[in-house]
Amino acid sequence: MRYRCVQGLLGRTTLASEIPITPSEFRNAWGRFATGVTVITSAEPDGGTHGMTANGVLSVSLDPPLALVCVDKSRNTHRYINDDGWFGISIVRKDQADIARYYVRDAADRTGDVEVPLEQRDEGPSVIAGALAAMSCKVVAAHDAGDHTIFVGEAVQLSTTDGDPLLYYTGKFGKIELD
Repeated sequence: MRYRCVQGLLGRTTLASEIPITPSEFRNAWGRFATGVTVITSAEPDGGTHGMTANGVLSVSLDPPLALVCVDKSRNTHRYINDDGWFGISIVRKDQADIARYYVRDAADRTGDVEVPLEQRDEGPSVIAGALAAMSCKVVAAHDAGDHTIFVGEAVQLSTTDGDPLLYYTGKFGKIELD
């Protein structure tokens, strides 16, 4: 494979392949990183709750409490967060896998065949009731990142409960086994 030198952000020289990485190769590589599973909620214009299953979430800061979500610009969730300025993050339990699978589907394919218990919040969209952790976040920044936007939100309401986490690894949901 041939490489070319690329000047890095910090002035370092790095090697970059002349043959670009395909989206499927990149997704496949990141699929080997085990993550928790979340449902990102947002408010629909009619007041309903929209959701999307995601693992592109991250704690950013403790003071103030900031979290980020990465949302594809073509998704309804992107438009709703952008318009409303709020998002919810629900870190789901392993026994909530059906809810996570439900929100993987396109909105048109969500036929109501899965019961999704929602918890209303003082501010922001509803979250998944009984999730391991759920937070309501007010958007404080949005950053363009290729085909996604990184929304950074300040958590203004938080709840936690005990349980076992749902994990995502190599395109499948699973559970964790601790030593």
